[in-house]
Amino acid sequence: MSFVLAVSRNRSTSIAMVVLVLGVLVFSVADGAPVPVRFPEGLVHGYLIVRSLAGETIGQGELTQVVKKGGLVEGNLVFRFSDGSLHDERVTFSQNGVFTMIRYHMVQRGPFFPEQIDVAIDRGTAEYKVRFSAGKDGKEETRTGHIDLPKDVYNGMLVVVLKNLLKGANETVNVLAFTPEPQAIKLEILLGDEETVHIGDMSSKATRYVFKPQIGMIRGFLGKIAGKLPTDLHYDCWILAGEVPSFVQMEGPLQLMGPVVRIELVSPRLPARPGARRITAN
Repeated sequence: MSFVLAVSRNRSTSIAMVVLVLGVLVFSVADGAPVPVRFPEGLVHGYLIVRSLAGETIGQGELTQVVKKGGLVEGNLVFRFSDGSLHDERVTFSQNGVFTMIRYHMVQRGPFFPEQIDVAIDRGTAEYKVRFSAGKDGKEETRTGHIDLPKDVYNGMLVVVLKNLLKGANETVNVLAFTPEPQAIKLEILLGDEETVHIGDMSSKATRYVFKPQIGMIRGFLGKIAGKLPTDLHYDCWILAGEVPSFVQMEGPLQLMGPVVRIELVSPRLPARPGARRITAN
């Protein structure tokens, strides 16, 4: 799982803050310390479901992750929504002592997203490309250029970051906001309460983390539209506590002005087969 932030402004003064698990703080280009690797990432293939807070299923997700030759990790998170919309997010990162984002590409399109956006950035070349469209005319625009990425920028990697935090620790990292040109901004990760989660007939503990945006400077940047921004914007993510942390659930809006959704794990299952042999243990 990951967080992405995109803020774009055009003639219609519309705004979309794309958060697949996201957060914002004030505009800043400060270069913080990268997060140390405590649990190296490896092969992953998982499935997710997106629900409204009322429990209605509105989308399905699939996460794949592989380790390529040379040790780079490539992750791909795809959400397909019932209205035909798509969120496709790809990240490549290294984990040589610390986590470092190398490449990032994210596409969001369809009626679920007020702004259609396609962003790509490469640390090696420092090049970025942003394509976006919004407003009544839906005219597409493109921005290209160069940016020096902070060492601790973690688009597409925020759940990885959470799993590697020291127990009881808060953290502040950078993410990229696309305005539409990329801007490095601070994201504060705050430790929340420990809560009970149920796993079949068992129970365990999960730690809640809060991604708490402070969007004061964004309000000034966006002018009139800023008056419509939420006054208490935050995202909650639950990580299974214990020696081996893992993702449990996340809640927050996929777009700044959109509804809060709940993202959960889901397991593959076989259909019921009449007459199937029951396997029991002695």
